[in-house]
Amino acid sequence: MSRERTKRGSLPPVQQNIEKLEKVINEGNHYGAQQMYKSISARYIAAERFSEALDILHSGACLQLQHGQVTCGAELATLYIETLVKAKVAYDDEILDHVRKIYKKFPQMSVPEQLGDDDDMEQLAEALGAAKTRVDCCSSFLRAAIKWSADFGPQKHGSPEMHDMLAEYIFSESPEVDMAKVSSHFVRGKRPKKFASALVNFMGKCYPGEDDLAIARAVLMYLSLGNLRDANLLMDEVKKLVQSKQIEFPQSDLMQLIIYLLLMLERDALPLFRTLRQAYKSCIDREPAFNELLDEIAEKFYGVRRRNPLQGMFGDIFKMMGGEIGM
Repeated sequence: MSRERTKRGSLPPVQQNIEKLEKVINEGNHYGAQQMYKSISARYIAAERFSEALDILHSGACLQLQHGQVTCGAELATLYIETLVKAKVAYDDEILDHVRKIYKKFPQMSVPEQLGDDDDMEQLAEALGAAKTRVDCCSSFLRAAIKWSADFGPQKHGSPEMHDMLAEYIFSESPEVDMAKVSSHFVRGKRPKKFASALVNFMGKCYPGEDDLAIARAVLMYLSLGNLRDANLLMDEVKKLVQSKQIEFPQSDLMQLIIYLLLMLERDALPLFRTLRQAYKSCIDREPAFNELLDEIAEKFYGVRRRNPLQGMFGDIFKMMGGEIGM
């Protein structure tokens, strides 16, 4: 016990280390500083001085990112989250602010749009590679933060604010936007109006026929979570924005289905729901995930139990093992 107390007391005050490491970064020795951040924070963690380790890692992540060292900053940011997990730190607004501060340090840069000679093409290739690195690094950090917030916080799907951060960064920084991925985070967030703005922005850039798919996917994702309020808010906001920007709102069978569905879910109308699915089967089949989302909607709004996906060839195996599959 006395040896452990000595071990805990042998480390210098944390601010002393933070100032020393900041000096190393300001001198331009980013790699050397990175190794020092990792080794020094590891000593505090080993001594179970988690709060001080978190201060070091947070400071290092912000400084490296501020100096444009994306991979170094993201590594320290992820170590910060791993330390939260190791210390079993409960989710709260203070930690959320710390995560947001790191997030805001990730660079945001536009990719050149004009193509010219070979030098321009080389510049474009470099810019696209850098953009991909930024998105991958920020995504890894925020996915880890979201998982921690789900494990140690009140929200089943993790912090809504962190989902919004990730959705916005992927949308704004990705050279080629994966709107399905962006949507999966926005629907778990708290900013449906921001989501609507991203959708309308996407509508102006996407290939023909993708605009109605993007809107329908967004609405169905909200509904699969039982969130009729934000599904309606999203649709209303999209209609307002396309009108103000003089963009044509998609006129398709899929959009007609979504409009009918939003009206129908306001009341108990399971037979009509089933009829609607059958009538619009061809447009639903345009996106493989739509049938799965509609199954989840039927369960959320009408109590229709979904068929266990592990039934059939794997169902008997689980029965033999005595396993229970939660629905």
